[in-house]
Amino acid sequence: MRRFGLGLLVAAAALSLGAAACGEADAETITVESWRAEDAAVWEDLIIPAFEREFPAIEVAFVPTSPTEYDAALEERLAEGTAGDVIACRAFDTSLALFERSHLAPLADLPGIEAFGPDERSAWAADGGIPYCVPVASVIHGFVYNRTAFGELGLREPRTEEEFFGLLEAIRDEGSLVPLAMGTRDRWEAATMGFQSIGPNYWKGEQGRLALIDGSAKLTDQPYVDTLTTLQRWSQYLPSSAPEMTHAEARAMFTAGDAAIYPAGSWEIAALSSAADFELGAFAPPPPAGQDTCYISDHTDIGLGMNAATDSPQAVRTLLTWATSRDFARIFANALPGFFTLRGTPADIDDPLAREFASWRDNCESTSRNTAQFLSRGEPGLEHEAWAVSAAVLTGGLDPISGAQRLQASLDSWYDPPSQPANR
Repeated sequence: MRRFGLGLLVAAAALSLGAAACGEADAETITVESWRAEDAAVWEDLIIPAFEREFPAIEVAFVPTSPTEYDAALEERLAEGTAGDVIACRAFDTSLALFERSHLAPLADLPGIEAFGPDERSAWAADGGIPYCVPVASVIHGFVYNRTAFGELGLREPRTEEEFFGLLEAIRDEGSLVPLAMGTRDRWEAATMGFQSIGPNYWKGEQGRLALIDGSAKLTDQPYVDTLTTLQRWSQYLPSSAPEMTHAEARAMFTAGDAAIYPAGSWEIAALSSAADFELGAFAPPPPAGQDTCYISDHTDIGLGMNAATDSPQAVRTLLTWATSRDFARIFANALPGFFTLRGTPADIDDPLAREFASWRDNCESTSRNTAQFLSRGEPGLEHEAWAVSAAVLTGGLDPISGAQRLQASLDSWYDPPSQPANR
């Protein structure tokens, strides 16, 4: 078991004693910016009370912004000097840009940051490895299904991709359920729960992701055409209203018991569990037949950083140091099932569906979304292009080869691969 060093324990004890001496009357208030408004109750009822019990001289306010508005709103507040003290950090390029503009403070000397290995820190590390956000959690892509309906219909989890399509065919032929609950109106879900979920099995996870970055692979190569071809096959199993259906509407269809399988991210576990009145199961994206190794999108998703312009740097550092602890990891992972700690020592997971998602790490190779690092820094960014192409392939607006050509052409219009090979 990994343990904190003596220096961190002494620092934490000194901070705690100092906090108690000051008393609540002199409490210093710091605010946490986040795009996850749905986490407000968890922060206010669990995370903040746990922190304030240990450090009563610091009060914390959680101030979220809607996810679609967060990046632009945060940029504006940082420029105006009105942003919060603690910044929820997206992985890779979005937060790196904030650090490079001196909006996020370096954290190389933060007590506890050593609890995270180089891979965990890489999503929030500048050139040279300087960390600027504490790694908090990753999320995993896969499929959630109606286990109750599977039992009634005599269905089982697929082990290969062809078994997956045979399963969809059987559900469609039976006729009582929509095979796949997914819409394409919001576009991002087609890429995030489609392209990025099944794709790692084709481009071989990190090997393929890094090959795109260093230019030794192209999005017109066969693995990407095959990914889009497989995604296109989904279209015949989606709701008839898929082009007009939002992500929220697709989830509601599934939790109402009207669909058998829901392409999902583990970040949705709490919402799915609270809304469904049937037993849930999950399976990882099945690999093509004959492929021994499976790959999962185990995407570094959220970190916590310090606003470089905060008026309360010591209080922020105290919170961030506490965020490196096993106690924080345990609270976070169990209050938000499906967000998996990036700390070296895994937190115990109570939720059975979250445990199922996490178990895939034991048998499959993990990778991050291939659009997240380097390839979305220019215009058009590959992330948003993948949204548009994936949705168009599913709705018949593009064929897989044309979709792959569009992705590569958009990247070629601005991206110059580095002269040195990419490292995670």
